[in-house]
Amino acid sequence: MNIGIDGNEANVENRVGVNKYAFKIICELYNVNEKKSKPNNLIVYLKKSPLLDLPKETKNFKYKIIEGGGLWVVSKLMPYLWKNPENIEILFSPSHYIPPLLTIPRVCSIMDIGYLEFSGQFEKKVFWQLKYGTAISIFVSKQILTISEATKKDIVRHYPFASKKIVVTHLSHDLEDKDFKITDIDVRRIKNKYSIVDDYILYIGTLKPSKNIDGLIKAFSLLSTVYSNIQLVIAGKKGWMYESLFKLVEDLNLKDKVIFTDYLPEEDKAPLRRGAKVFAQPSFWEGFGIDTLSAMALGVPVVASNVGSLAEVIGDAGIVVDPYKPDDIARGIKKVLNMNQKEYNRLVKLGIDQAKKFSWEITGRKTLEVLEARI
Repeated sequence: MNIGIDGNEANVENRVGVNKYAFKIICELYNVNEKKSKPNNLIVYLKKSPLLDLPKETKNFKYKIIEGGGLWVVSKLMPYLWKNPENIEILFSPSHYIPPLLTIPRVCSIMDIGYLEFSGQFEKKVFWQLKYGTAISIFVSKQILTISEATKKDIVRHYPFASKKIVVTHLSHDLEDKDFKITDIDVRRIKNKYSIVDDYILYIGTLKPSKNIDGLIKAFSLLSTVYSNIQLVIAGKKGWMYESLFKLVEDLNLKDKVIFTDYLPEEDKAPLRRGAKVFAQPSFWEGFGIDTLSAMALGVPVVASNVGSLAEVIGDAGIVVDPYKPDDIARGIKKVLNMNQKEYNRLVKLGIDQAKKFSWEITGRKTLEVLEARI
């Protein structure tokens, strides 16, 4: 079987969110397919040459470069696939966007549709692109992969006609084997790099309104009056509508207590996570929560929102809080900080065990099964 994949979301250097998912799923599709007695032919379509960490070409795995710029899916990929020189039998896009007009069956992945509930948290251009691009993809796709039961429910609520073509493929953490071998020396190095001198609460993710970082900062302000030897580390690149965060830190007189790292290199993530006292993810919504699961896998207790997929992902292995109430976020973090060593270790073990329930190999295998079915 010839399977086409739009690989552009994976072919970026600084991967966040959907880029992480696209990269991991392409790697796992490669791995699962190569182990089959009769492998499929996987053709990955890109705008530019593949980065070095993407899978290497084999007899059954090839890249096809179709150069182009804006609106590439419609202006370049779609016309190319009308000719379909590779004779692909199905097209998979690990993103919200898929060519709207094709005779080839298509499968797309939907991370979340929180933008429909929180349109004011997006720049207008981004919002309209997400709203209509996603709606078209949901309509034309033969199957829709989504990454949590929470997102599936949201899609069905807004697009009831899609209920029978949605398949949930949970994700996993983004750690490698070497990340589980982090030492105290690695942690000290990373603390020195980012001028962290005390125990710290950690957030990792893009700086944008949906992440509720302002709620976390307000919660930390309440905690800082009680805990003088704790810092808040906010690690992630600037997204949009983030300027108010810096002003909030100034207004609350927290400049000496709050550290913004900006974009966090991949090699810094594991030691920064491992050194944290608490990992906080008080988002208003999340499609899944890879960073939260990664913290749990490394033995760091998590405090996360009680809404959307986060509660689904952490189960009983973390502290859930109301993201709309900074005092409740503070309560959850305080609960962890006040634990004795036995209680803390118990929560750590619960997190590690919970993280083991998720596997990229399972995600890849299930995804390939959907593509092979050609429903």
